[in-house]
Amino acid sequence: MKIISLFCSANAFQEQLEQIRPKLYRVAFSWSHNAALADDLVQETLIKALKNAAQLRDPALLNGWLFSILANCWRDHFRQYREMEDIDELEDYRCVNETTPEDEHAKSQLVSRVWDAVAKLPVGQRQVLTLVDLEEFPYIEVAAILSVPIGTVMSRLCRARQSLKTLLKELAPQQPAQVSQIRRII
Repeated sequence: MKIISLFCSANAFQEQLEQIRPKLYRVAFSWSHNAALADDLVQETLIKALKNAAQLRDPALLNGWLFSILANCWRDHFRQYREMEDIDELEDYRCVNETTPEDEHAKSQLVSRVWDAVAKLPVGQRQVLTLVDLEEFPYIEVAAILSVPIGTVMSRLCRARQSLKTLLKELAPQQPAQVSQIRRII
């Protein structure tokens, strides 16, 4: 009977990992700006999670535990490959919808400007910004995931948001001067 319960709990654990995999990939991609590297980081994270599943004592803390493993894999990657160049050209993935081509173009330009601005942030700020604003983790969990004090999380987030605001203003397209129309009165 013990074997059956262990098998069932292992299946439940694997299902939970499959559900959180897209979130892990999103965060890894936002940190690395490289689809292949993000995929590798998520793969390594899941392998380590499966090998060390017995270390997770409280299943409610699974998300934080997995993102901590992801952050450690990210650090390990930097230790292995000290020189790494960011990729400037990001592919735009667009969903087909009922908007006009002009709307799609404006949206893709905005997304591109935001990605460019986020890519220019330092790695620490980029990590905190994506975990807090994109994945909506509380500050205390972000501090635990990145192994930094909560004050550091708050200061990095504040600086990241200020820098992002400045960068987005710089990357905004210049608005043409408005032409006033002359009215004819008869």
